Amino acid sequence: MRYWLVVNEMSVAGKSESEKWRQRLARAGVEPVLTRNIDDSRWVEEIEPGDCVLAAGGDGSVNRAAGICIERNAVLGVLPSGTANDFARNLGLPGDPEALCQLIARNKWRWLDVARYDTGLFLNVAHVGLGTAAVRESGPKQKARWGRFVYALTILRRLREHRGFHATVTADTGEVDGRWLSLAVATSAYYGGGHPIPAASADDGQLDIIAVRPRSFLRLFATFIFMRLRGRSPDQTSTFVHLKARECQITTRTPRTVTADGEVVANTPLEVRCDPGSLAVICEKIVHT
Repeated sequence: MRYWLVVNEMSVAGKSESEKWRQRLARAGVEPVLTRNIDDSRWVEEIEPGDCVLAAGGDGSVNRAAGICIERNAVLGVLPSGTANDFARNLGLPGDPEALCQLIARNKWRWLDVARYDTGLFLNVAHVGLGTAAVRESGPKQKARWGRFVYALTILRRLREHRGFHATVTADTGEVDGRWLSLAVATSAYYGGGHPIPAASADDGQLDIIAVRPRSFLRLFATFIFMRLRGRSPDQTSTFVHLKARECQITTRTPRTVTADGEVVANTPLEVRCDPGSLAVICEKIVHT
């Protein structure tokens, strides 16, 4: 088995962060480690089944490494270096980098789900509506200054001017139609910088669709404070709708931007299906809310 450390050399961390991880991994006995740029795919064909691909970066970098692992039948290891790192939170990974490297050395892994859409996959969440603003408007400087709270701050700043959009969500468990502020399709337990999804996990074989209706700024702001203080999403209300399904489709009257795992990926209509147990990931356990 070989270890491949993949980094995004265009990110804020870049090469300096990869060198720190190499040193930590070596102290844990994980070596040799082959370092590669995530933007250069020429090395992918060298990966053999059972190899371990270590992704140093945020959810976007981890997403790309996961696609490589599925294609090459390799195991994914996550080295959180991004802003929100929601995917790492879903795996309950140690916060101490040294402990994380020791976990990688033990090579203990589990199967988890991925979500697939027409042109790709995502591990954490896809957004339509207000949720995409955090991706489209949060640059490297804002992320470095505010960390994972940059997403919430961006959304709160845009609340006053966002009046919502009409969309229909059709799932194998039901359908909802109306005007929405934001639609999120998740395949894990946390999204949006640490917001928990009730009764969810990354290995339950289901998607979680969270739909938010347009409401006054004060009402939405109060809901946001509620979520941050209590550490969980509110129960289903007239503002929030929560569906669980194996697959779903989102259609809008006009094309809307779709973001997934922190990247702009497509426009609506969007069709998503859960692909259960299709990715091997190093972790002690999958977090269940």
